Amino acid sequence: MSTPIPALELLTGEAPRGAVIWLHGLGADGWDFLPIVHELGLPEDLPLRFVFPHAPRRPVTINNGTVMRAWYDIALDGLERRTDEAGVRASAAIVDALIAREVARGTPARQIVLAGFSQGGVIVQHAGLRQRERLGGILALSTYLALPEKLAAEASPANATTPIFMAHGTQDNVIPLALAERSRQQLVDHHYPVEWHTYPMAHSVAHEELRALSAFLQRCLG
Repeated sequence: MSTPIPALELLTGEAPRGAVIWLHGLGADGWDFLPIVHELGLPEDLPLRFVFPHAPRRPVTINNGTVMRAWYDIALDGLERRTDEAGVRASAAIVDALIAREVARGTPARQIVLAGFSQGGVIVQHAGLRQRERLGGILALSTYLALPEKLAAEASPANATTPIFMAHGTQDNVIPLALAERSRQQLVDHHYPVEWHTYPMAHSVAHEELRALSAFLQRCLG
């Protein structure tokens, strides 16, 4: 079955019981997080399908217009990020199509987790909180919430209680910890169940974080 954009797939066993759609960060591609699947140490009785799409290539303002894989453009207005709303919504539509593809292959929406790092985390939060069907969970790593002022009007009641895992590095020099903390509080203010973690790291993923990720996936999909 075709995908809306090129994507890698990795099955951890036969007859997967769930799916994880994982979006990479700015300038990376689907290969970026594929190696960590085996580091998650998932149990053999929880076979999953991991899907790692490649973002489209586009010029990125903050990087002097260089063309690279990106889920949306990034520009700064002073010290604040200016949200590329059209780009965010276009990439969220890609996630919608990837979810629909998994459902068509027989995976219920409740057995699908959206995961994303940095830019990818922005997109999975935006798309996940607006899904009409209940998802298994949302993993938002080293990221922030885009368009928070529009969440209340656009959020889907079906995902009002979907568990959200957020993790951030205390030394992140790409997306400041304060921005992530503000995003977490915005979600909490909307009564979303947020599991919050910080780690002494930069804009990356820590080994301790992988253990917490694995436990979250097992709770959501087990």
